[in-house]
Amino acid sequence: MTVAPGIGHGTPALRRLALHERHVRLGARFAAFAGWEMPIQYEGIIAEHEAVRMAAGVFDVSHLGRCWIEGPGAGEQLRSITTYNVLRMKPGTAHYSLYCNEEGGIDDDVFVYRLADGRWLVVHNAANAEADFARVAGAAGSTAIERTAETVMLAVQGPKALDALGRVLGPDIATFAEHQCGEIAWRGGAVLLARTGYTGEDGAECVATPEVAGALLDELIAAGVAPVGLGARDTLRLEAALPLHGHDIDATTNPFEAGLGWAVSLNDEAPFTGREALARLKAEPLTRKLGHLAATERAVLRAGYPVTAPGGGEALAILTSGAFGPTVRKGIGMAYFPPDLCVPGTALAVEIRGKPVPVEVVPRPFYKRSNLGA
Repeated sequence: MTVAPGIGHGTPALRRLALHERHVRLGARFAAFAGWEMPIQYEGIIAEHEAVRMAAGVFDVSHLGRCWIEGPGAGEQLRSITTYNVLRMKPGTAHYSLYCNEEGGIDDDVFVYRLADGRWLVVHNAANAEADFARVAGAAGSTAIERTAETVMLAVQGPKALDALGRVLGPDIATFAEHQCGEIAWRGGAVLLARTGYTGEDGAECVATPEVAGALLDELIAAGVAPVGLGARDTLRLEAALPLHGHDIDATTNPFEAGLGWAVSLNDEAPFTGREALARLKAEPLTRKLGHLAATERAVLRAGYPVTAPGGGEALAILTSGAFGPTVRKGIGMAYFPPDLCVPGTALAVEIRGKPVPVEVVPRPFYKRSNLGA
């Protein structure tokens, strides 16, 4: 088996981001996350959350695995392991996809970038990076190159994110449409920029060498972009009802019950891992669905809390994610319910310290940005 450099050799100490010292100078508070020492917050989770919703924030998400696949057969190799038909993607575009197991469970959710004909990038969740790279290397062999340690990934998000990036990187930013990606020459190097993100806001994600990315971070901060940690990243993604692998989706959940059927392509003849199971699951009635709950009185919902009938009682479901949403100003959470309970307006309760707190099922997402008419 091909082993990604720097990943999977025993149980090492926490890995540090290439820009760790910059985060220290910015006042970051750190915590362990998926084997990395990550900035959790700087000014505070609510302030950082609001900065992204109102203006712009920058996250260092270099813990995410980054794997390049190059060669004339790279697209076909990726298609053999991903649920989405990546061969439909045009060069210079990005798309969400899944790695599933033979039973149709979600081993990871990923973003695939077709940079050019025969040149692809896949971004993996940090907790699954070793297994994900092994999966890609199993399909692509030596043409798969893991470059997490050699690069930095910054996510710049918010309604003013593209303006800030344009002031720093130049006017070419304006030519990028949503889910478009490409390289921009800057400071003697290159920034791979993609109009993607994980906050429910507009913006872009940037991959570059540590030297170039360090200069980019410095200039974005100087331009007024707020540094943001993983704490606010979680409340932002939850308000946008974006699933988190290991919580809302995992190897025991399938794409259709998770509302991710749009990331599964079954209308071509290409084989991929889990295809037969997914075709069967799609044809069968759902036994449960990922539903979305909002508290009707002030409360903080947390993953692991039981969901019950309105007056309490036996657990009908368990929250997979939960938090107080700073923008929507209420407790919000997600859980898997029988389909008949997933109707918006259905009254339920979440048990918090033995007390049933009233909640109701609401449409997805909890928060929707209006500037793009989404």
